[in-house]
Amino acid sequence: MARAATTADAFNAVAEPRRRQILDVLMGGERSVNDLVMLLGLSQPLVSKHLRVLREVGLVDVRDEGRQRVYRLNGQPLKPIHDWVKNYERTWSERFDRMDVVLEELKEMEERDGGSGK
Repeated sequence: MARAATTADAFNAVAEPRRRQILDVLMGGERSVNDLVMLLGLSQPLVSKHLRVLREVGLVDVRDEGRQRVYRLNGQPLKPIHDWVKNYERTWSERFDRMDVVLEELKEMEERDGGSGK
């Protein structure tokens, strides 16, 4: 089965590491394209290309401020990703809880044996 176009949804859009970097920066607040170029050390055309993809799937909003375009994060399209990952969070929590039980048992055995490892 062919992979969906990068602009199809938030899942595909955030699959690209540089787009995730842009989202991470925008999490701290609005930024101009020039700010993003400087902060990320990427070329302006590359940043603009990634911003276009993020804008097309609704992950960023843009507004004009004088001669600059200012981008801000729109977190709502990330909700399906959050919901999907949340299912795995339950599994991780259960595994960590089981690991805590095993570690506690090992600690009790060590204390009972006087730390000799027997």
